[in-house]
Amino acid sequence: MENHTKILQDLHGRAHAYLRISLIERCNLRCTYCMPEQGVKLSPKSHLMTYEEIFKIAKTFVDNGVTKIRLTGGEPLIRKDFPVILEKLATLPVELSITSNAVIIDKFIAVLKANGVKKINVSLDSLDENKFKHITRRHEFKKVYNNILLLIKEGFTVKLNAVLIKNFNDNEIIDFINLTKNHPISVRFIEFMPFDGNKWDISKMVSYANVMACVNQTFSKNRVLRLQDAPNDTSKNYKIEGYKGSFAIISSVTNPFCDSCNRLRLTANGQLKNCLFSAEESDLLTTLRAGKSIEPIINKAVKAKFKVRGGMNTVKKLQEPKRHTNNRSMITIGG
Repeated sequence: MENHTKILQDLHGRAHAYLRISLIERCNLRCTYCMPEQGVKLSPKSHLMTYEEIFKIAKTFVDNGVTKIRLTGGEPLIRKDFPVILEKLATLPVELSITSNAVIIDKFIAVLKANGVKKINVSLDSLDENKFKHITRRHEFKKVYNNILLLIKEGFTVKLNAVLIKNFNDNEIIDFINLTKNHPISVRFIEFMPFDGNKWDISKMVSYANVMACVNQTFSKNRVLRLQDAPNDTSKNYKIEGYKGSFAIISSVTNPFCDSCNRLRLTANGQLKNCLFSAEESDLLTTLRAGKSIEPIINKAVKAKFKVRGGMNTVKKLQEPKRHTNNRSMITIGG
């Protein structure tokens, strides 16, 4: 086995200790920024990783230095063997977490606790029931909101991820922040990012500067506290003095965090993506099924990682449609 510092360290000195694994391409919501209106072409079932293959690939990464694994989708909880996958991965010396839309998460509280999952990210883009229906194309707001409260009650560390879109939910920034007054949660505002089929336009984006301008118009400067960001954090973290929770901004477009990125992504059909913005993929599953080592492929993919956003090192490049329409839709990458 090669030394993990060689396999998981790129040419810019970044060591990758965080693997996000997408378990499924399907979802029980249809969020407009994630899934194209016409849907997506799903991989045949035979092309998806089995739970044994997920474990084998994950173990290879953990053996080479990965210390954190997040399970994503689609919606990971709709995969029928989710409990089995979680139980297998829980045998590895790694921190396990999950990203979910929380529609059915109440059914999984026990299995999550039994396998050491403590941190849960929930996607919630509006606190308005009608807006929620518009963006998700489903009537599930009350169930999601009640499940968020349940997760807090059950002692999970909960982060709410809200993708901000101008003239749609940007008038809810303060409502989201006020949610942290009495609840120990972190609300994270995410800049709208370009993916295939989501009709991205930079004019729809609410930037880090826009969010902070809104915050500073509402709260006095001395009440807005800048928090210490964790190592390799994707977000810039704040809280309002006296509030139980906090808020943050993930500014992938206007102020990317690429210098400290330690993340790799594994799609549900076994493709390794070294960057969320990159269209390039490396096929691990075919090699695994052929009985060969996947370490050389991992090593090559990590070494090929661009310094910034898959090579889109300026906002101008990011606005060139051909650079992101060749990428997957977000639902088939993994949230």
